Amino acid sequence: MARLLLGVSGGIEAYKALETARLAVTSGHAVRVIQTPAGQRFVGKASFEAITGAPVLTSEFEADPAQGSYPGERLSARAPIGHLALVERADLYLIAPATANTLAKLAHGHADNLVTTAALAATCPVAVAPAMNNRMYLHAATQANLELLAAREVTVIGPGEGELASHGEHGIGRLAEPAALLEACESLLTAPTLAGLQVLVTAGGTREPIDSVRFISNRSSGRMGFALAAEAARRGASVTVIAANVKLAPAPGVRVLPVGTAAELAQACEQEFEACEVLLMAAAVADFRPSRPAATKLKKDHGTPTIELEPTTDVLSSVARRRSSGQILVGFAAEHGAGAIEYGRGKLERKGLDVVVVNDISRPGIGFDVVDNEVTIVATDGARREVSRTGKEQVARARSGSAARV
Repeated sequence: MARLLLGVSGGIEAYKALETARLAVTSGHAVRVIQTPAGQRFVGKASFEAITGAPVLTSEFEADPAQGSYPGERLSARAPIGHLALVERADLYLIAPATANTLAKLAHGHADNLVTTAALAATCPVAVAPAMNNRMYLHAATQANLELLAAREVTVIGPGEGELASHGEHGIGRLAEPAALLEACESLLTAPTLAGLQVLVTAGGTREPIDSVRFISNRSSGRMGFALAAEAARRGASVTVIAANVKLAPAPGVRVLPVGTAAELAQACEQEFEACEVLLMAAAVADFRPSRPAATKLKKDHGTPTIELEPTTDVLSSVARRRSSGQILVGFAAEHGAGAIEYGRGKLERKGLDVVVVNDISRPGIGFDVVDNEVTIVATDGARREVSRTGKEQVARARSGSAARV
């Protein structure tokens, strides 16, 4: 198993780092922990040492009794340089929680404590899990720092949304759950399983014009599709995203084709589908559109208009009929309430898919235009996996458990 270095900075959710360390040790990983001085204010060294069976370091000037070794390894013949040895031997460096202050230091190359110094010295994959008040997380400076870190190939394990430490406050900023943190780490430790594959992703929601100003649309933000694209790219695929009205920044290296309407999305899929080996159809495509949109703005003083609708092209069924041997098709089914899984399974069969991802959008806080999701992945070979509520980045890393390569 892997050597995991866990950096803990000073946030109220540092207690989740304890459970993350415990889960990692239980899974067979060798874990060492380093803390910032502020991190010790929330969880003491003794707790981490009891879980990992290894000393915890809190300063780059502190001697390591284990001489840079991980649990189960022999001690080094000579005393190593403290702030270099642990991260040099690590297979992965996870900083959780990563406070706004720590993220700012990492983004701008500051090295004033052991956690940030180790990050500068890291040659292994580095992941950060932000945790802070929602206003701090959404501040432009924090978002810019996260974008800068992502551009440097630091993996950002996005926070969840819910109750915050401040009494009565609710919003985004909760540290990802320990199981999700470990799953993200283990995903980073795996080989690029999609290396060489051409992956096509659709994302966002189409807009069908009523007149020159108004349109029919839905609440899809494109977050799920962009998370899928980022994960596919991270696993080595060549990725194209057909993005319907998405305002998000794509992951580095991902090619984006912007579209507006269902017809434009269908045309783009027609052009791109033949070259792809995997299609992830995450876009929310309108089923109907106004049959005669007005060329100008409809005026309310002319009376209430009657809008006649007509069906749009069923893009997924259309491309499924043209699929060649070896192409993998994954559909998404956003359903509301009882019967969601049964309907998703029916969509899997009707449209000739390999996998369908079902989410019940009647549940608050998941699905459209939020950071979290909770899905059931159903495959044609009978495999089924429940992914409990977590960030969409973590949902994108989940696999069906089937024989498919996704």
